[in-house]
Amino acid sequence: MEYLHVLSRPMVIDHDHDIIWTEAYMDSVLFNSMAQSLLLMTTVAMPVFSKKKETLSHGILLGVVGTDIPLVEVMMLTPRYKLGAHGYAFLITNNGYILAHPDLRPLYKDGKKLKPKPNYNSVDLTEAEWEDSNDTLRTSMVKGETGTSTLDVRTAVDRGKRPLFLKNNYFYTTINDTPFSFGMVLTQGHGQYMFYGNVSVEEGLHDLQQPDLTIAKEWTYCETDIDPQHRKLTQLQAVVRYLTGKEPDLECDEVLLQQTLFDAVVTAPLEAYWTALMLSDAGVDAGVETAFLGTRSGLMRVTRYTGNEQRKGKHFLTPVDKENLFTMDHHPIWYRLAAENKPGQFYYYVPVDDVNKDKNIFIAVTAVTVTEQKRTALAGAIGVQMSLDLLEGRFLATAKQANNTDCSNVDGLCPLSCESIEINCYLVDNNGFIVTSKERSDVGRFFGEVDGSVMAQLLKSGLFKRVTLYDYQAMCKNSHHHTSAARPLLSPFYSLTAAVKWLFSNLMLFLLEFNICGLWHNDYLVDAKSGYHTTHKQKKAESMVPCNTEYPGFIYDTTIRETNSIIKCGRCQKMFVLQQIVNSNLVMLVVQADCDCSRQYSPITLTPREVKYILLQLFVTARVLAYRLTIKLNSILPV
Repeated sequence: MEYLHVLSRPMVIDHDHDIIWTEAYMDSVLFNSMAQSLLLMTTVAMPVFSKKKETLSHGILLGVVGTDIPLVEVMMLTPRYKLGAHGYAFLITNNGYILAHPDLRPLYKDGKKLKPKPNYNSVDLTEAEWEDSNDTLRTSMVKGETGTSTLDVRTAVDRGKRPLFLKNNYFYTTINDTPFSFGMVLTQGHGQYMFYGNVSVEEGLHDLQQPDLTIAKEWTYCETDIDPQHRKLTQLQAVVRYLTGKEPDLECDEVLLQQTLFDAVVTAPLEAYWTALMLSDAGVDAGVETAFLGTRSGLMRVTRYTGNEQRKGKHFLTPVDKENLFTMDHHPIWYRLAAENKPGQFYYYVPVDDVNKDKNIFIAVTAVTVTEQKRTALAGAIGVQMSLDLLEGRFLATAKQANNTDCSNVDGLCPLSCESIEINCYLVDNNGFIVTSKERSDVGRFFGEVDGSVMAQLLKSGLFKRVTLYDYQAMCKNSHHHTSAARPLLSPFYSLTAAVKWLFSNLMLFLLEFNICGLWHNDYLVDAKSGYHTTHKQKKAESMVPCNTEYPGFIYDTTIRETNSIIKCGRCQKMFVLQQIVNSNLVMLVVQADCDCSRQYSPITLTPREVKYILLQLFVTARVLAYRLTIKLNSILPV
């Protein structure tokens, strides 16, 4: 270790306290524990010098001091409430790698286990912000510049199933004394305007402590990490203790507290209204399970109309239902969907996730806005969660013609009923997902998977538009491992390219591996089996590899109110009628059931497709092999 003192002597004498920050890494202890919210960390370290006068000239390095910092703690410093429904913050290194980003997915599911991706800490910014095709944003941030940028982006919510077209404003700057840059995103139409209201602390405190009210647990209303005595407090407890004067030393966000108090007072009548509905003689309809409200300050009010045993949406808005709660990374899905909907118009959808595996609930939500002098700000979203049985019953009853309907001037089936075996009726949302159907197994599926012929016609006529989305953090099955399955049929172009690639690669490998000196010296020969043999366990471990994928999303053109068409399918014709349901994001589809078009039309699926850059692979292979060939030839040819 003596050489360390010698090498560090100039730095010590010059008092050069270099501060080192590492890239993101995953703590294995935390990964194997329940503290996976602290998964990604960075370490900061700096040298410690001896400042004694008698040894100052010798430049003695005493050691290095450092600490580990969870990146989630850094991101919690961002005022989440100021970013709007779609806004977020992110952090990158001077190499352009992501430290923190809402779209960073460092883990993947291998069976029932979560595992870290091989490249979890080398995900480039352009792999999350892939609309930055010219690398303008990335280049500026890597250079440590301060500035703004605007991008038209395609993004998706609800696990990538629902495309959104947004115009994002990016604000970025470097963080002093670190190799990191910080970015913040505001979506145009959200986050530009905020409204303020004044209420007394006493009035706000009274409503803030009602049993139906909660605030975002992951937001920082008050800083509870500074004093060890405050670390056991929840954010709501800290807010109450600060406002009552019991903990005046707490550091709290006064603007956020004022907004929270105002929202608590303004929304207080809802509790009385929801309770009155439950206690009234008529009561609420069977199947209405939860009424809820969320505001821009992270405040939520939730009223349950059924007990937990009878409730089908048992996990909805519970702590395990992260997607539907205010978190540090995002607003709830229903909040974001409502934000993109017209105020007063309800958005209906069936959540298909881990908390609704049986697909037996649906959600209706609408936005609440405040307008002042032609400026509009989103105040919150309000909605209701119901069982699917309720919607199906209402739908079938409404879509059934009475038995005494005059059918004298009608050709074909009359009176009509969606319960008839001759027609199939669907409620489909604006992204093409089935909300109701006679077959419960169809609910939550993409309509194109159920009826490819009708979906193809809807796409051809422009009622639905296909949107191509990308995932640059996907995991795909490794296509290079051995298998006994037959090779799929390939296009002639692919076969030709593969043949050229094979010939070129093998020719280069032959030149590299065939050592001329080996003709005279057998010592150069090696056993290829030991170098290339792969065990079964190794092949199994490498079955999933990072890849790039593209997949489709679909959006309904709301300007088209209704349409009908006939699809020719061999010996039969299939007729369908589409009608938009007013003040909603739904359309009703009635399809003739006795004509099977599955032979003429394949299902239209949302299955991701791996993007393989064949020409790029050839180029990289050529460069690598040429480099290896040069080294090999230089080693065997006489100088």
